[in-house]
Amino acid sequence: MTIRDATAGDAGRILEIYDYYVKNTAITFEYDTPSLDEFRGRMERVMRRYPYLVVLEDGRIEGYAYAGPFVGRAAYDWSCETTIYLAPGARKRGMGRALYEALEQALGDMGILNLYACVAYPERDDAYLTDNSARFHQHLGYARAGEFRKCGYKFGRWYDMFWMEKIIGEHMADQTPVTPYPERKKRP
Repeated sequence: MTIRDATAGDAGRILEIYDYYVKNTAITFEYDTPSLDEFRGRMERVMRRYPYLVVLEDGRIEGYAYAGPFVGRAAYDWSCETTIYLAPGARKRGMGRALYEALEQALGDMGILNLYACVAYPERDDAYLTDNSARFHQHLGYARAGEFRKCGYKFGRWYDMFWMEKIIGEHMADQTPVTPYPERKKRP
């Protein structure tokens, strides 16, 4: 298993992984898989400021994780939203934990203090959604911070959404500014 920064050239394989979740699950509330150009653009926007990581096994990308802005106002700079997707065959093999731990380390190095995850949640497990994502995040130290009932409609069903949070740094009265990921990587 190898974890590295994603590149725009990885977009095809990453989109292939995401496509499975769009078409077969309510883990994402997106209905249609974006085009490769749109998806690559999403990746490039994230990579201007935040880490976008991939996990490889035998040279093949088997998952990805990234962070993005939380809300998008200056006062939220020390907070971000985290996202992870693994290829269906890559789950339950430690890749998710390794990938999220690498993402958390990169974010902490930037000066990020608060991690947030938007997690789809079913009233009852069904063919499209289980509570696995919530349990995965909880296992990694995230706690439920807010919930929205029946806010996502997909596959003819209503789903809840939870915000989960993890605090990874100390909050101070005179907080040091966050260093964007590309700049952080350049430092010795």
